[in-house]
Amino acid sequence: MGLRRKKTSGRERREFWIALGFLAPNFFGFIIFAAGPVLFSLAVSFTNWNLQRTIPFRMTFLENYATLMRDKEFWLYFINTGYLMLGMPIAIFGSLFLAILLNQKLRGALVYRTLFYLPCVTSGVALMILWKALYNPDFGPVNTAINWFIEHFYINDLIRFLGGEGASAPPWLLSTKNLLGMYPDDIRIGSGQFGLGARDAIIIMGIWTAIGGNNMILYLAALSNVSQDLYEAAEIDGAGTWAMFKNVTWPQLAPTTFFIVVMSFIGGLQGGFEQARVMTGGGPAGTTTTLAYYIYVKAFEEFQIGYASAVSWALFMIIFAVTLVNWKFGAKELHY
Repeated sequence: MGLRRKKTSGRERREFWIALGFLAPNFFGFIIFAAGPVLFSLAVSFTNWNLQRTIPFRMTFLENYATLMRDKEFWLYFINTGYLMLGMPIAIFGSLFLAILLNQKLRGALVYRTLFYLPCVTSGVALMILWKALYNPDFGPVNTAINWFIEHFYINDLIRFLGGEGASAPPWLLSTKNLLGMYPDDIRIGSGQFGLGARDAIIIMGIWTAIGGNNMILYLAALSNVSQDLYEAAEIDGAGTWAMFKNVTWPQLAPTTFFIVVMSFIGGLQGGFEQARVMTGGGPAGTTTTLAYYIYVKAFEEFQIGYASAVSWALFMIIFAVTLVNWKFGAKELHY
């Protein structure tokens, strides 16, 4: 004997349509402003659409993607994107360390939390303009402090005594040098390129901004959920501070750390646009041009909409692949 289907009453049908009416603005907003443009960009990536109309519009299918694989600039800017993510581990560790400190019973802890989180509330463009002034090689406070330190602690005398040529403050945003010694226009390393340059300046600024940001708040929330019974049991067993952190705190923070790492990778691969646009214009010699800024240049400066869409989808596939790798190797740490 089959089950009888429950008959829908007039009131239930009326409530269904009312609920659907409330959901409709969000649904159509998602279709028009999110899903629609995403699917449109996918279709455009298979064309040679150029806003300058210098060539007839036609379907190119996978031609843009084949060109992308041979595009030297794409790979250079992909390396730039990866280089700017080198500060991510430091930022995550700094957020954890700061959260542990602020989780202690300190007088004025709420004030400290507010002060450390303040850079996230401030406009990103305003912070970048401020840091651009700080990095000014002629009168910026950063180089003024470095030169003072070199002069008053006789750093140059020591370097010359050891056979060097002396040291001076780096030009920061005007320099193509970097900690890995990479050339700006080629995928190779040279001894003349070792130093501090524009990419390192952006990394330092990013670390300063991220340490007291959302990651710190997430760690504070996770620390507040760690049961005190675990610490008491560890203390009874004679565990010290490091043992408590290693065997109690860190395992309990594993889900939060996993989430932060995944989101940091996604944000890092998508990032770099504002810094390049506001601080460096993608220079010097393209060293601060990331894939996100490259998409902007191709689409809105060179008007190659089709190719820019292909680069966007290539970036999506990179982010998707990296996220899958994080899930595969990071999810195992969630079981404790």
